[in-house]
Amino acid sequence: MGNMSYCRFENTAADLRDCLNAIQRGETDDLSSYEMDGLKSIMRMANDLVEMEDDIIELLNRLKEQV
Repeated sequence: MGNMSYCRFENTAADLRDCLNAIQRGETDDLSSYEMDGLKSIMRMANDLVEMEDDIIELLNRLKEQV
């Protein structure tokens, strides 16, 4: 089930932190092929996110002004 739009970024950040912690703790010895594909997808999306950094900062600043 997907994240509700009002908490998608918060939930995804928590899930990503869990994945990062698992990698840091070495809990990756028995990844299935599906999990390996998922990790590859995360890497691609992380690179896309970094490339969008300026746009994201602009968005966050704009939203901050609205609050």
